[in-house]
Amino acid sequence: MALKVNAFLATWSAAKALKILHLNRHLLITYFIQNKLKQLPRMGKTRNGKAAVICTVLAFVFIIIAFTTPNWLETDGKLENPKFIRIGLWQVCFQGFEDPHHLYDTKFYGCWWVFEEEYYIIHDILLPDFFVATQFFFTLCLTLLLIGGFLTALYMCCSQRHDKYQLLLWTTGGNLLLGGICGIIAVIIFGARGDGRDWMPNWEHNDISWSYALAVI
Repeated sequence: MALKVNAFLATWSAAKALKILHLNRHLLITYFIQNKLKQLPRMGKTRNGKAAVICTVLAFVFIIIAFTTPNWLETDGKLENPKFIRIGLWQVCFQGFEDPHHLYDTKFYGCWWVFEEEYYIIHDILLPDFFVATQFFFTLCLTLLLIGGFLTALYMCCSQRHDKYQLLLWTTGGNLLLGGICGIIAVIIFGARGDGRDWMPNWEHNDISWSYALAVI
């Protein structure tokens, strides 16, 4: 009888021990999962960070529109037959424009790329130094903003606990700051010289237009 009792107690103790081990295993697994979940990247960003992302997106849209549209300078519409219609960074529209030095009898009509081969005889008039400088700095601004957009996307996906997070933040900020400086230089140059009397004909009827306004914004 004593042997049976001892055997029963031994079996019960073993079963109890196995149950405790099983329970402890579940507790360890649960703790491990919770610990790992806490270590997952935190995707939430600060309010300032989100505002900066929104501003970057808006700036990118405005600059793309300004870069591609031909309305940096245009006639005010008060002349009946203006020779100059409008110009952007890469396109110009004429209506009977001719070489003011009268070295050639060619007249230009319609909207064309500013580097069009037919314009070679008026390149010195069409592409003065200040306009080329505007093209250069604004192109650099757009290029840096494209890089900044990529870095901003990385910022949105990067955990604040990542060891490269601060480096990414400073790199993105520096890149966008440099792009902004280039854009400011471009709009200052064009704003100072774009509607001057020594560039497009009938300068008193030429006004800075909405593409330039978007570039300024």
